[in-house]
Amino acid sequence: MSKRFKLEWPTLGMLALTYLVWALATVWIAAWSVPLAMLLVMVSGAQHSSLQHEVLHGHPTKWRILNEILVFPALTVAIPYRRFRDSHLEHHQDSILTDPYDDPESNYHDPQVWARLPRWWQAVLRVNNALAGRILLGPLIAQIAFMSGDYKAWKIGKRGIVSAWLWHIPALALVIWWMAALSPMPVWAWAVATYFSLSILKIRTYLEHQAHERARGRTVVIEDRGPLSWLFLNNNLHVVHHMHPRVPWYQLPKLFAENRERYLSRNDGYYFRNYREIFGKYLFKAKDPVPHPHWPKG
Repeated sequence: MSKRFKLEWPTLGMLALTYLVWALATVWIAAWSVPLAMLLVMVSGAQHSSLQHEVLHGHPTKWRILNEILVFPALTVAIPYRRFRDSHLEHHQDSILTDPYDDPESNYHDPQVWARLPRWWQAVLRVNNALAGRILLGPLIAQIAFMSGDYKAWKIGKRGIVSAWLWHIPALALVIWWMAALSPMPVWAWAVATYFSLSILKIRTYLEHQAHERARGRTVVIEDRGPLSWLFLNNNLHVVHHMHPRVPWYQLPKLFAENRERYLSRNDGYYFRNYREIFGKYLFKAKDPVPHPHWPKG
């Protein structure tokens, strides 16, 4: 086996640990402490999504089907893995980052579309642009937007959407069967914990990208080495990931440390020391406007 296709044991180990934590939380721990079980479901669900992100970039083996089997159960329920894969790979075209139309992960709106939205919906989206709003409302708003976008794309004949949602049915059914047959965890507790696992992910995506006139200045570096960086598999070093999407998560810190000034120059200094700084600045304050500030206004 060549060096390029060497099995990535840290990723395989993280997968095993994630499933173990989720299984113990939903079966054993839930029997004597529902709050602790909820916390562990939240954390392991967020970790599982981060591992799905690794898989769509070609990890941890050279066999795509095997990789996808490894993350097949829909622990976070909401998004079909194959739709996540396809839309995220579209997002990795740096030239379209933050584009309200072409970047499927953009939170910005075309200013002309924004001006036509009902006032109440504008208010909701403004709340969603502060970190607290993104944590509380972000998963629901993102799900509505994602499903609406998929419906529109399906209507114009985009391929792969129906099959991705059909594959999501057994992935979701496996989780529902587990919870119904094996878990004493109340349905409401599991649902709330699963929702907030998506909320944790919104902390990561909150300011991964900013509106900037140049594509190179749109992708962040958050030089954090705490628990959130582990949950996000070092994706807080986001410009490093965008420049080297095939590099596994556990090599990103070393790559950044060896070329720190290069990466900070590459992204025009879009930088935060850690997530504590981000919470302090943006918990109740929007990072930027909802309408794209560099988009033609008509």
